[in-house]
Amino acid sequence: MIDASLLADLVTSLPSAIRLQRLVHVLRMYFQCDAVALLRLQEDALVPVAVDGLVHEAFGRRFRVALHPRFARILQQREPVRFMPGSELPDPYDGLLADQAGEPLPVHDCMGVSLFVEGRPWGVLTLDALAGARFDADMQRILGEHLLLVEAALRMTRLEEEVRSLSLHRWTQEPGTETIDGEDDILGQSPEITQLIEELKVVADSDLPVLLLGETGVGKELFARHLHRHSARSRPLVHVNCAALPESLAESELFGHVKGAFSGASQDRAGRFEAADGGTLFLDEVGELPLSIQAKLLRTLQNGEIQRLGEDHPRKVDVRIVAATNRHLQQCVREGSFRADLYHRLSVYPVPIPPLRQRGHDILLLAGRFLELNRARLGLRSLRLSPEAEALLLDYHWPGNVRELEHVISRAAIKALSRGAVRTDIVTLAADLLDLDTAARVQSPPEPALSTSQVLPPLDVAVANFQRQYLQTAWQQSGGNWAAAARRLGVDASNLHKLARRLGLKA
Repeated sequence: MIDASLLADLVTSLPSAIRLQRLVHVLRMYFQCDAVALLRLQEDALVPVAVDGLVHEAFGRRFRVALHPRFARILQQREPVRFMPGSELPDPYDGLLADQAGEPLPVHDCMGVSLFVEGRPWGVLTLDALAGARFDADMQRILGEHLLLVEAALRMTRLEEEVRSLSLHRWTQEPGTETIDGEDDILGQSPEITQLIEELKVVADSDLPVLLLGETGVGKELFARHLHRHSARSRPLVHVNCAALPESLAESELFGHVKGAFSGASQDRAGRFEAADGGTLFLDEVGELPLSIQAKLLRTLQNGEIQRLGEDHPRKVDVRIVAATNRHLQQCVREGSFRADLYHRLSVYPVPIPPLRQRGHDILLLAGRFLELNRARLGLRSLRLSPEAEALLLDYHWPGNVRELEHVISRAAIKALSRGAVRTDIVTLAADLLDLDTAARVQSPPEPALSTSQVLPPLDVAVANFQRQYLQTAWQQSGGNWAAAARRLGVDASNLHKLARRLGLKA
């Protein structure tokens, strides 16, 4: 018998994410199992889209089909597949079920079925139980009866994605092309990242120069790739690390040179701008460019022309610029190390990227991604975090951001093996293996205590002082751009400008 809740959800207007999450929850209740997961096929990996009963970090994992024989077998068949409790094939969810005791328990019974949308493979649906013999032949048959409803929910989700893409004037998508984020894309469910991704959807096709602002290790290159991939530009993204360009070679690297332009120039050579013609040029660490190159870069941004070193005539190029920096460029302008006119050209649309410590449980999603990568790299059956380790990750300040998290997980996995962990067991990373400085935990600044004898300023003065400090911090975190600060604070830009003038923060 088909569950009536699934039918009700199909005729109810729901956001696609909520519809799919309700789907796996209803199936888990109906089959009385410990976990249900919906995973989407993305190239050679399965990516969790909706799960119920797995630990939170499972959302961040990408399961390479070639490394998980159970997934491979499910994808090879159209009918539901059951893996008997005695199956020797490793279960990808071993140790990942969110049981109350928090112990790393293996899965004992498993069913799965491949999913198709418009005749094309979409992914898989899996059901897992910690108890042996939870499923039987009748349940396999019932799962097959639910298959049409599950695939109908997926078709509705796909249609909603296409309508949303059209409403945003996105590129035309060929039938069967997947839109789920891949390994090179942004992983996160926090409000900060969700809002940022929605903002990037709008700006991606605008061709405006974008300036990515953020601390070291937040993944600025990842956001640059995301912008390029979601734009209409057909040519590839060309990456230039400005900090690694010697001043003597910077002009040649960016704009090219002709034969004989300098000693050693034995032939004509195109620069990075010509390589990016029709595509995107990503200027990483743009604040490190020498002043002499900044002037030439400005001319290119103004005229859309480059001139090879040693050449007499300019060349037209069609290049979209995405720049990134961890420096405060407005301060650099005041110090004279960065041109003000170039800064304004690059920061037409500034995008502040939040540091990892502000992203909440995204930390666990990213940890899940790195756990799966290290599990595959080290040939482990299963790699997971203890509850204490999860709490420590959430409590840490992350001065090195996502890059530091990746290194912490990799180091802990190797350390676990060096201390005697067995590759065929479920390997749990305890808190002490993470080797994090407990002094760098996230702490809220203590609120100043008011003495009963303290002379208090008038309330309007105290409020103005707080507003002034608050807006100044938001302005600095937004790279010195008031429009970006308004987006960050969720207020109207014109109202923010008026308030900033009234508080004496701008002329």
